[in-house]
Amino acid sequence: MVKITKVYTRHGDKGQTSLVGGVRIKKSDVRLEAYGTVDELSAHLGLLAALMTDADADERTMVLQVQNTLFNVCTHLATDQSQTPLYPSARMPEGQVELLEREIDRLMGALPEAQGFILSGGTPAAAQAHVCRTVCRRAERRIVALAEVAEVGEEVQKYVNRLSDYLFALAKKINFNAGRSEILWQDACK
Repeated sequence: MVKITKVYTRHGDKGQTSLVGGVRIKKSDVRLEAYGTVDELSAHLGLLAALMTDADADERTMVLQVQNTLFNVCTHLATDQSQTPLYPSARMPEGQVELLEREIDRLMGALPEAQGFILSGGTPAAAQAHVCRTVCRRAERRIVALAEVAEVGEEVQKYVNRLSDYLFALAKKINFNAGRSEILWQDACK
């Protein structure tokens, strides 16, 4: 366990921060944008977990596991591999993509068949799951941009892609558990 003894460092006041290994970069760097967006996603997941009811206990456990995995993702993204080797904490635990795929299949298997495009919403927890999904999609875009200029593990990119699919299924399952019907998109052009 890492012990935090200081919250501030007095080193970031001039628009720079340190990566894993001590490399300094501007706070506007694409790398910081990538792992900062993943950190934002983790914070949104924390709110989601707080909003979930006892009916969603199994799903809450999975959300907390996702938050833990996202710490590995952040450490990976905060490591410039051209200058610093990946620490063990920057490697995702084995099988995380497959775990998400199994969870998606489990959640979708418990739901009635899809009837069309849905509008984000429903219960507060389901609505927050949709917020998480959209932040996850933004994180994926930021990671893809980083991967265009630096080394990013393929498993990180796959995980974040699959995570947004999981969050969509999770939102549907939370609404289902609450007995809440989803709002279908009504094409105004019809």
